[in-house]
Amino acid sequence: MIDLIFPDGSKREYEPGTTGKQVAASIAPSLAKRAVLIKLDGELLDVDRPLAKGGQFEILSRESPEALETIRHDVSHILAEAVQELFPGTQVTIGPAIEDGFYYDFARDEPFSLDDLAKIEQRMKEIVDRDEPIVREEWDRDEAIAHFKSIGEHYKAEIIGAIPAGEAVSVYRQGQWKDLCRGPHLPSTKAAGKAFKLTKLAGAYWRGDHRNPMLQRIYGTAWASDADLEAYLKRVEEAEKRDHRKIGRTMDLFHMQEEGKGMVFWHEKGLTLWRTVEAYMRRRLEAAGYVEVRTPQVLDRVFWEKSGHWENYRPNMFVCETEEGEELSLKPMNCPGHVQIFKFGQKSYRDLPLRMAEFGACHRYEPSGALHGLMRVRAFTQDDAHIFCREDQIVEEVAEFIKLASSIHEDFGLTRDHITLGTRPSPRAGTDEFWDMAEAQLLNAARMAGVEPVVAAGDGAFYAPKLDFQLKDAIGRTWTCGTIQNDYVLPERLGAEYVAEDGSKQRPVMLHRAICGSLERFIGVLIENFAGAFPLWLAPTQVVVTTITSDADDYARKAVEALKAQGLRVEIDLRNEKINYKIREHSLAKVPVIAVVGRREAEEGKVALRRLGSDRQEILTLGEAVNVLATEATPPDIARQRRDVPAAAGTAAVGEPG
Repeated sequence: MIDLIFPDGSKREYEPGTTGKQVAASIAPSLAKRAVLIKLDGELLDVDRPLAKGGQFEILSRESPEALETIRHDVSHILAEAVQELFPGTQVTIGPAIEDGFYYDFARDEPFSLDDLAKIEQRMKEIVDRDEPIVREEWDRDEAIAHFKSIGEHYKAEIIGAIPAGEAVSVYRQGQWKDLCRGPHLPSTKAAGKAFKLTKLAGAYWRGDHRNPMLQRIYGTAWASDADLEAYLKRVEEAEKRDHRKIGRTMDLFHMQEEGKGMVFWHEKGLTLWRTVEAYMRRRLEAAGYVEVRTPQVLDRVFWEKSGHWENYRPNMFVCETEEGEELSLKPMNCPGHVQIFKFGQKSYRDLPLRMAEFGACHRYEPSGALHGLMRVRAFTQDDAHIFCREDQIVEEVAEFIKLASSIHEDFGLTRDHITLGTRPSPRAGTDEFWDMAEAQLLNAARMAGVEPVVAAGDGAFYAPKLDFQLKDAIGRTWTCGTIQNDYVLPERLGAEYVAEDGSKQRPVMLHRAICGSLERFIGVLIENFAGAFPLWLAPTQVVVTTITSDADDYARKAVEALKAQGLRVEIDLRNEKINYKIREHSLAKVPVIAVVGRREAEEGKVALRRLGSDRQEILTLGEAVNVLATEATPPDIARQRRDVPAAAGTAAVGEPG
């Protein structure tokens, strides 16, 4: 007999070979009808899979969040079946579930068209209506290779050929169609439902290698309900409006071009935004006790060999050679350089913790197909820092970092959804005892900071566990921005030491941490979060002063000078155009405040302020407008300081220079 332990802690005995569906039926017939998957000791299995052992057991319905990935995988199989029915001779390759959906790669001489997607979707719905049972079969490896070759599925035969000889392979059959797959799958095509949509076509090299044939990839999305699908499609529509690449062009922030793949050409306004973010970060880091350093862009291969990057990261590094035979690399990260600074001169336990920050320009090779605007680049700048500390300082330092990062993210208008604890991966460096200790240190630090992290099993670096910040933007998307990991390995490899209180030489622990991560990506997230309509302190152009008639030109210039004198980023528009045209144009450019002046405003010493997104005008004297806008444009960290330490009597509170 085997013992199954249910989520409520109860235990039942069953005969070996009992299926999950039979277990569900033994509890209640209604449960058997709703059962689509089972989970045994954390592993998802087909509901009709015979159970060979006992353990922690759970029955899942299709509404369970854990069933969603399987729904998407099932729909990818239904897609492949539909394609082969409609386009005979097409070969199938792989079709995994991915975030928010699925894709399937096909080998076909004639390209698919967007019109084909509607036909394929309709056939997919017919397959769902057929309610074809999905059955798992185990085949002999060599027989499977021969079978798939015989029906012209050479890609499938190649995949099976990579499986070690003698191993059985699992094949899933739905109706007359079949596919090599590890599973699990739902009981039938009907269980997958019709809450799916095919979204786009793309090309993809077989096995991701440009030397292999080009395949055709069909992407789609699938959800447990029509309501979930509709909500997702609305999010996608809103995300397209917020695409940072489109907004970047509209606002004249940056551009990218083919001759510099993955490299950003920052325009004046984009660089102003960059410098505003960077200046804010510098103030916060200085206040938190960080020292800023700068390390070389190019380092000798020897550093990367000692650090382990040459062995583990070489394909992602840009390497060059000199005429003198040196082999050098553009740095993909700043860690080895910071260790060299730590090693320069003797360090004492009194010097720790040493918080060393760098806005380090890094280069990493990314395949051109993976590049995506500011979000995935080859050249980027990190708000990188390393905290060298004693082991007894780890928990407090990590807890303080969590508070600092959370405050910074909040200042930028991003809400922390949760923090993940990435635990030991496989393979990894170090013993289980080391990982027990290192994971406990991060967990205790998170709790000290008032956070209960969500465990992301196996998501740690090969040398250390990590905490990652998951932030939520204005339309509910989650972004990973900010990380910290406690590294015992790199100080050992690169020979970092400090003199302990007893005079002995000890290794420091190295806390790798970033808050924004890549500044390029972080700015891309900000652009999409605000849809380009930045809060006043961040906006590249904060105010445009524009005239109704040329009679007010001199007064407009006076207003500009008064605003600039208080540190505001101001432009002037004296063009001979209708005022409504100028307002519309600056609104499209996402200028937060338009200050309109005409003959009356010039005579009375006033301005009419129009805020982005509002038709209402606010009439103020020029002095009032300057004070109001300068106060609003004050960065949040400086505004906090002024609230904590009130300005001296008679001192005006004004914005800082941009």
